[in-house]
Amino acid sequence: MGDGRAVLRSTIRELLCSEAMHHLGVPTTRALCATHSPLPVRRERAERAAVLTRVAPSFIRFGHFEHFAHHGMPAELRQLLDLVLAHHFPACQAAPQPALALLGEVTRRTALLMAQWQALGFCHGVMNTDNMSILGLTIDYGPFGFLDGFDPHHICNHSDERGRYAFERQPQVAWWNLHALAQALVPLIGAGLGDEADVEAIQAELAPFAATFEAEFIRLMRARLGLAEAQDSDKSLIDDWLRLLARHHTDYPIASRQLCGFSTAPESAHAPLRDLFVDREAFDAWAQRYAARLHQEGSVDAERQARMKAVVPKYVLRNHLAQQAIERAEQGDMSEVKRLMKVLSRPFDEQPEAEADAAFPPDWARHLEVSCSS
Repeated sequence: MGDGRAVLRSTIRELLCSEAMHHLGVPTTRALCATHSPLPVRRERAERAAVLTRVAPSFIRFGHFEHFAHHGMPAELRQLLDLVLAHHFPACQAAPQPALALLGEVTRRTALLMAQWQALGFCHGVMNTDNMSILGLTIDYGPFGFLDGFDPHHICNHSDERGRYAFERQPQVAWWNLHALAQALVPLIGAGLGDEADVEAIQAELAPFAATFEAEFIRLMRARLGLAEAQDSDKSLIDDWLRLLARHHTDYPIASRQLCGFSTAPESAHAPLRDLFVDREAFDAWAQRYAARLHQEGSVDAERQARMKAVVPKYVLRNHLAQQAIERAEQGDMSEVKRLMKVLSRPFDEQPEAEADAAFPPDWARHLEVSCSS
């Protein structure tokens, strides 16, 4: 019963976030322009209509393959595969089983994308197969959100009552969606599901997802912690840092950026960072381990701090920032949208004029809700 129209509110959110993600280095669709109209559209209230012009190498999703497979259209399914291979995965064309090779490459790209989302604290909100890009892009920004307080169970879509797309579940949902894509590709692989060899071949292409995701996530988190060398104990150090954040629902962007200023000097008190945690002793215990780990590799504070600030953003598109821009835009003033886009184009830089954009969210932000119509 949808009317197929977008509203100014949702258009601005995608315009801002897709560009913000690009400047954060995350694969994404891009926003070319937004056009708005006084045409009324009925949602929870009457809103203004808008159109977002997006650009990407391709907008083909997992769901396109499912569509032809579900409706028993093998010729069209083959045509879609051939088009995707020719335009986007030419290396897979030479494989003995091009469809299997495609599945393996999409699995790899999706695992890498999920690792970036989780390291950044980005919540997509609606990860059905129609919202999964065959190229491994972030696509279809609806009820998205960046974590404020770190909460693995955070649900950014208020209509997701069961938490299907909760933050911590995103990699698992992507894994499930890849199985759905694999099922759609079955008619293009060997003799079909009746052939045990085909099943094993499909499973072999899907299997690397978990290891690829974990390796990339650990690599990204090492960089965020300024660890120049890889050690087996790093996973425990990273996991305990995230548990510490989760226990106190500590602000993830602020704590992550504050950690960039960590000093290994014995007299360092780490006061600004330490004060973010209710249990100071728990932080102190972790900080001692972290300092010892940095000493192990001879980390130089100034060099490490510079590396960390190059990968840990100071500015992310929090919901209250988007809301303030939307409210101005609904009054016909797009200046806040343009200003915010400029700030988000330099997420890792110090921008003294934009300090307020990197501050704690105001109390009223706790009551903001976003849904599929956002």
